[in-house]
Amino acid sequence: MTELKPFIDQYLSDHKSRFEQVSEYIFNHPETRFEEYESSKFLADECEKAGFSVERGVGGIETAFIGTYGEGAPVVGFLGEFDALSGLSQEPNLAEPKPWDRHVGHGCGHNLLGTGAFAAACAAKAFLEENHLPGTVKFFGCPGEEGGSGKTFMVRDGVFDGVDLALSWHPSPGNAIMSLSSLANYQVFFRFKGIPSHAANSPHLGRSALDAVELMNVGVQYLREHIIDAARIHYAITNTGGISPNVVQAEAEVLYLIRAPKIAQVDEIYKRVIKIAEGAALMTETELEIDFNKACSNYVPNRAAERILHASLQEVGPGEPTEEEKEFAKAIYESLTESEQQDAFNGMRGFGYFGDGSEYEGKYIADTVGPYVETDEVLAGSTDVGDVSWVVPTAQLTTSTSAIGTPLHTWQMTSQGLSTNAHKAMLRAAASMGLTGMKVFQNPELLEPAKKEFAEFQEKHPYTNPIPAHVKPSKLNV
Repeated sequence: MTELKPFIDQYLSDHKSRFEQVSEYIFNHPETRFEEYESSKFLADECEKAGFSVERGVGGIETAFIGTYGEGAPVVGFLGEFDALSGLSQEPNLAEPKPWDRHVGHGCGHNLLGTGAFAAACAAKAFLEENHLPGTVKFFGCPGEEGGSGKTFMVRDGVFDGVDLALSWHPSPGNAIMSLSSLANYQVFFRFKGIPSHAANSPHLGRSALDAVELMNVGVQYLREHIIDAARIHYAITNTGGISPNVVQAEAEVLYLIRAPKIAQVDEIYKRVIKIAEGAALMTETELEIDFNKACSNYVPNRAAERILHASLQEVGPGEPTEEEKEFAKAIYESLTESEQQDAFNGMRGFGYFGDGSEYEGKYIADTVGPYVETDEVLAGSTDVGDVSWVVPTAQLTTSTSAIGTPLHTWQMTSQGLSTNAHKAMLRAAASMGLTGMKVFQNPELLEPAKKEFAEFQEKHPYTNPIPAHVKPSKLNV
């Protein structure tokens, strides 16, 4: 039987330039949620070139796909993302803001995320081929994570049925297991329709939809004092009813994102927000339309699977940055605000790092692997991996693709998306996930504790997909 660690090291070394080119292509073709036409096609084509059979347009989503190799159990799935963010255009490898002539950029590192998961799937496939083992590798091309909950739609459509273990990762400044739960959420449009009129000559004949939006926002502001501390309510006014102040606005729209540690808590808050919206409509004599846009559940860590993944991450190690990489990381760190620098290790805590930062004194790239910590803490953010974790035993890790202190969704994160350090960390993530998959293929009994833990959770917590059946994935209106 092939030795696992030397095999995956050699495989990723032999194919390093190929995976870097995949990452570069996705970075250079940034696309927002459910419009990742070039990125999705490119990555699906690469799956076919690698010998996977590819099913496109799964889950009713044009840009979602599955690459499959092998047959029989165990079935190991690798989750890849490739969507970008509006407003985060940035020329790579610079320590100063310099947008490209586009408004979209990979400010969350999904060019690395998708490629790293793909590389892990390719390595696991090669291991099955060489050793003639039973088992199935699946690479899931998952669009629309940023504000779209693509995986939640895919779960609703049964895309992950039959998978025994799901593995994923996320770029960050640290090397650790992402052992925290996450916030569930609902995203909902509230649209008000009023009556237009001349704002000076006949204001009494008008009914302002914009007034309704503003009154709703004020009402929700008062609500914030009376919900649990861990909940968050965000909003964006997406239609103000026009740019003419001398016209009573006959239409207006606001988009709300409601988060809490549990989906039931989100639903409770949502129902209270609806009452506030209805009150605003009553006060302004306008009509209210509620359009449920998307949702995702909280992430459920599988501790047994995480322990296998952490052992693999430790075997792979944190890597050693070059002097040039250290200098670039230092320049990025110095571009951060003082408050961002002070919050550096608190930000890493959300990714599973629980140290005080003392081992990184005078350093700007994490060069250790954090110990595995089981925690009840909740990441102050959301991910559609959450819904996968309700239907498949799931584990996630992170590797240090960016300088210590780098916040996600910033130009600094985008700038580091093609750095040599980021690509090395991407391949460490691939090695850790691929090694975990190989261990499971070599010894399927390793999965039994994870399956047992998952079955016990499912028995106590039946899953209901939080997106109503009639709701379809929505593209970002930019």
